[in-house]
Amino acid sequence: MKKTTRRIIHVFSWIAFVIYLVMMVYFLFFCEQLGRTPSDTYHYNLKPFTEITRYLNHVNEIGYFGVALNLFGNVVCFMPLGFVLPILSNRKWGLIRITIISFLASLVIEITQLVTKLGSCDVDDIIMNTLGGFLGYILFVICSSIYRANMKKRR
Repeated sequence: MKKTTRRIIHVFSWIAFVIYLVMMVYFLFFCEQLGRTPSDTYHYNLKPFTEITRYLNHVNEIGYFGVALNLFGNVVCFMPLGFVLPILSNRKWGLIRITIISFLASLVIEITQLVTKLGSCDVDDIIMNTLGGFLGYILFVICSSIYRANMKKRR
């Protein structure tokens, strides 16, 4: 890959990553439409798959959009982390490292939500977010392979 192309991708990735982080902070801690306001009552879930099962069992009451927003939203919101980190760093990331970073980032977010009582602390969110980082890295590997194959054809 040409040095200028690599540099453009790197700069664009940093800009996209900063925008992603700002949006994540807003949606996770400040977005009133998602219930991010301090409250006297606070709900948390420390039992794995409880909320996932509840959403799937009550899809008719919650609505398909609400279920999709909660379940797929938690996966999709962490996919950029798994996709962009390998681009931003010269380190060799690997699937296990990205999965661990995704888990730790999600854990920090959930603990912050527990302490600040903004949003809700949910172990299922950690599971879904970690899956998102995992899938983001898989997508990165696929895209990277396709890109390299196309670059070889051009030579």
